[in-house]
Amino acid sequence: MFFIVAALAAWLMVAQFVTTTYPRESPTTGLVGAGFIGLACGLTSVPVFWLLAFAGHRRIALLGDWGRAMRRGLWAALVTALFVALRVQGVLNLPIAVFVIVLVLLAEIMLSMER
Repeated sequence: MFFIVAALAAWLMVAQFVTTTYPRESPTTGLVGAGFIGLACGLTSVPVFWLLAFAGHRRIALLGDWGRAMRRGLWAALVTALFVALRVQGVLNLPIAVFVIVLVLLAEIMLSMER
């Protein structure tokens, strides 16, 4: 419930920020907006990642599922914020996006391996 309420608050912050500022006014406005959007996407994705793990374990909540969901939500927040910031700066292109996504997937695979 916490993540849903926090995500709703973050999306309200994004709506307030996007409707009251213009990203070309100052160099930091676009980056702050990218951070807000990344935070909102990350908080929104945490319960979704937990529900995917819950469904994958046939409706059994295992120890560590919330930790993995929070870590994956953090990855989603960082990637989203990075992509929005690069897009605002005008330097986002396909090779950079593919590199970042592959890097995050490899890191998550390494962190999720069972010992």
